[in-house]
Amino acid sequence: MIHNIIKRTLSLLVITILAMYVSGCASKKYKKGTPATMKDYHVRGKHYYPTYVKLGQKMRGISSWYGPNFHGKKTCNCESYNMYASTAAHKTWPMNTMVKVTNLQNGKSTIVRINDRGPFVRGRIIDCSYKAGKEIGLDKMGIAKVQIEVVGFKGKVYSASDVRKIPKAEQKVRLTDFGIQVGAFKRFAGAEIYRIRHSRIDRKYRSIIKKMKDEDGTPLYRVWLMGFESEDEALDFIELHGLNGAFVVRE
Repeated sequence: MIHNIIKRTLSLLVITILAMYVSGCASKKYKKGTPATMKDYHVRGKHYYPTYVKLGQKMRGISSWYGPNFHGKKTCNCESYNMYASTAAHKTWPMNTMVKVTNLQNGKSTIVRINDRGPFVRGRIIDCSYKAGKEIGLDKMGIAKVQIEVVGFKGKVYSASDVRKIPKAEQKVRLTDFGIQVGAFKRFAGAEIYRIRHSRIDRKYRSIIKKMKDEDGTPLYRVWLMGFESEDEALDFIELHGLNGAFVVRE
């Protein structure tokens, strides 16, 4: 009997420890005060890197919506998802960022608060709640081309003239180090030709040569395009310009 009591006690202790370990609520902090929701994560074999944003920052892509099947379930920041609230999911933007979503196909717009991660479908940049989706016509269209714009932080919407009132900590932009490897050469001359050629595709990105060593110790010159703000941006660039064989790197 004593043996069974000890066994049950140990089982409860193990369950408690595991529950504490897997808890992913936003109240948890990582090194240097980084919120749990800003920690990089994997979904369906893909790596995502949450990044800070600035007022006025924009992005274009496809929007979808989610409703009844998720109503009442926990969001990434441990809220209970409410399909009748003006919220949305974004793969990398910070929780509680206020975002204006404009349907480019009908001109309708709405403002949402980011409180979840997703949508994890290629090409989609935001998943609106049922209420927000209905306001811009997604309930009838299903998905639509949209532009999203950062208009505030921590649940508050700011005008352009309010920028000075926003704490600097909320205005910061995390400089990311995403890049694309477009080629690798054993000779520097070949790498330099490739660097110049790819620097002309888009002046927004830096074309550089990284000297490394091959498996056998011989020098290898890798040509990288740097300056992408996210993995998705880098992947879209590869697809847009047909860079077969190119892949995402981090410096």
